[in-house]
Amino acid sequence: MYAHNATLPISLAMVGTLSFINTALAQDIVELDGIVISAPTPIMSGSLNASSIDPTPGSLIVVEDAFVPVTVVTARDIQADNGSNIADALDKKPGIVGSSFAPGANRPIVRGLDGYRVRVQENGIGSHDVSALSEDHAVPIDPFAAEQVEVIRGPATLRYGSQTIGGVVAVETGRIPTFVPKGGFSAEMKGDATSIDEGRNGAFRVTAGAAGVVVHADGFRRRTEDYETPHGRQFNSFVEADGGALGASLIGDQGFVGVSVSRYQSLYGIPGEEAAELSPRIDLEQEKVQARGEWRVGSLGIDAIRFWFGASEYAHNEVVDEGEGDEIGSRFTSEVYESRFEVQHVPVVTNLGQLRGALGVQYLERNTRGQSFEGDSLLAPVQTESIAAFLFEEFDLSSQVTVQTAARIEQTEHDGFGRMSPLDGSQPLVGLDRSFTPFSASLGGLYRLPRGSVLSLNSSYVERAPDAAELFSAGIHEATGTFEIGNPGLEKEKAASIEFGVRQATGPFRYDATAFSTRYDGFIFRQLTGLACEGTLAGCEEEAHEGEEHGEEDGHGHEELDQVLFGQRDATFYGVEFAAQYEVAPIWNGVWGIDGQYDFVRARFDEGGNVPRIPPHRLGGGLFYRDDNWFARAGVLHAFNQAKIGENEIATPGYTLVSAEVAYTIALDPSAGPGSSMTIGLKGENLADDDVLNHASFKRREEVLLPGSNVRLFGSIKLN
Repeated sequence: MYAHNATLPISLAMVGTLSFINTALAQDIVELDGIVISAPTPIMSGSLNASSIDPTPGSLIVVEDAFVPVTVVTARDIQADNGSNIADALDKKPGIVGSSFAPGANRPIVRGLDGYRVRVQENGIGSHDVSALSEDHAVPIDPFAAEQVEVIRGPATLRYGSQTIGGVVAVETGRIPTFVPKGGFSAEMKGDATSIDEGRNGAFRVTAGAAGVVVHADGFRRRTEDYETPHGRQFNSFVEADGGALGASLIGDQGFVGVSVSRYQSLYGIPGEEAAELSPRIDLEQEKVQARGEWRVGSLGIDAIRFWFGASEYAHNEVVDEGEGDEIGSRFTSEVYESRFEVQHVPVVTNLGQLRGALGVQYLERNTRGQSFEGDSLLAPVQTESIAAFLFEEFDLSSQVTVQTAARIEQTEHDGFGRMSPLDGSQPLVGLDRSFTPFSASLGGLYRLPRGSVLSLNSSYVERAPDAAELFSAGIHEATGTFEIGNPGLEKEKAASIEFGVRQATGPFRYDATAFSTRYDGFIFRQLTGLACEGTLAGCEEEAHEGEEHGEEDGHGHEELDQVLFGQRDATFYGVEFAAQYEVAPIWNGVWGIDGQYDFVRARFDEGGNVPRIPPHRLGGGLFYRDDNWFARAGVLHAFNQAKIGENEIATPGYTLVSAEVAYTIALDPSAGPGSSMTIGLKGENLADDDVLNHASFKRREEVLLPGSNVRLFGSIKLN
């Protein structure tokens, strides 16, 4: 926002399909350093107000007037759960788990969906990496940079693309300033230390401005050793990462325009069967430029015009130690350009009520390659171009009922290399061009009940074009131990969804509950075939033996690889997500209460059998206390056994995570500025030292245990 609650960034992407980043509250007029900043009337009814987002540690955040369920994690909660990845702060929230392939690579899985169905973005622009291509690839957005993370599900994701059926993980970093800090300056230093991996991590951020010019700088550094499990040290699980950004904006009374440049680099190990012998590591770097702006027109029928732009260069090497020094087994590169342009029209009075809406266009160009130096390359050079148009409209049928519609049409073209008969190793790779025109639409409604409760009902039809890797993969992937085979004959994936929600955002009892069901026509998935491969597809056909003991080395010196084939089958997903918090009674200087959560997703193919890598049921709860200075909580989260497994999968035992946290925040001297504070906290994780295996991870087959008992000391100093 420009001015409202500047200490807590609020991206109205979280509110619903028609919400827009940087849209502040109606009639907000604030003067900062002589600049009058007035916000346009938001196109959402019941837009966020100050009570919608509670920055108090441990508060359950419920976005009351959301058409879709939204998970919100504040910077304070990210700090307490700080890991090397954004997913570390999300993977215990209802409906969300992490891929947990390695401490350096943990991508969010939403409602059992990952990869090309979950978009990770920074400030409205995609993360522009290759993390969706494989679970061992990191998302190059460090949690230290995040001011807030929102996970948006359902129809609201149509704003960002059809490749978001599962959801959008939206990270707001503040690297492009959108307001002048109060007093012209704000700064923060934060860090943590962990017992389980001897982690020593830290970061800083500074924003300063006057007379409409605002500049920003931030930086971070991470160093963790191999982590401990209940059965000893997990070899080759270290992480090293650092990076930072510079940004600047011009801010006036009719909007802003800004740009940022950032760099991220990381070196992390891949634990597993090959770790002791080959020490596989990933060495990555990314450079990114982003621009963003808004012009509040207020005439000619236009309320506001907004744009987002991002360009990036990404590369990583997959390095192994063959005994005579390090060798690069594979190299992945990606160059991406993305832009989005939106026009919000002024509200129009109709017989059905006030109509608010916007239309926009989005363009993406991506060049990707996954090159192997020891056999068939995973992905020959492929170029993807996509252009889309989208429309959102919303109107109030009454003071209690609001209806929303959205539509999106895309044109996506992939130009790459593949085999028309994917399993025929005698065929050479040939140039192939696949073009798709996905169409998506949604309809939703809100009904406001007495005493603040809200009911929501949404339906959507979404078509998704297969991604280039799903079409053209044709080689080894050393880090995951797989030989992945794409299918150029894949058709559009079609999903028809319906979901029902009920939520309460205010009062001592707050809750958010959602039930959903999605029917997929042509669900695209990766399936283990049960075969093992050498470094070429011909090796799979001639020398692979079903049931052969895993671990025998091939002629290239690496272990045989599990064959994975992309295919399509009709499937149905359904599930429930529930979170609640009840403030029981005042005590001492604050309040104590209880919280609870439950989630599950069930996924079956229509012809019989289970979709692979689906997370188990989870149930949890805890006790908490909080006041103006102190926050304390103790709780448990139990994941049940997962025995509803896909073909060639194995069952995963359940586990119980016991956690406890205590933190103290104190206001600094008023001369340091209003809102200046210092926080210090201690958090224990997996205190029962339980064995934890993640069924959603490809590493489950290797029985790579997740971290055991850990104590984290964290702290921050804020100057505003």
